[in-house]
Amino acid sequence: MLPMTLNMQELNGNEKYHYFDSPLPTNPSRPSGIHTGDLMLYGNNCLVLFYEDFATSYSYTPIGRLDNPAGLERVLGAGDVRVTFSDGTGGT
Repeated sequence: MLPMTLNMQELNGNEKYHYFDSPLPTNPSRPSGIHTGDLMLYGNNCLVLFYEDFATSYSYTPIGRLDNPAGLERVLGAGDVRVTFSDGTGGT
């Protein structure tokens, strides 16, 4: 599915999320904590990008993690954003 560009909405001052129209495969677990740069699936169709560390009691399916999340909160800002995800190879 990469590369893809998504409109992501702000939630709770620590995450951006996007709901897909179709369900995705899941393997949920309860993480010991959320870390800046974690990319998780909530339920079977909600992609979440976290930009702040915190504890949670929710279950997520881990999708990936940003290699260098330094400054992510500053870059994403306080409102909704448009984010492009790629596989990091520079190709399509």
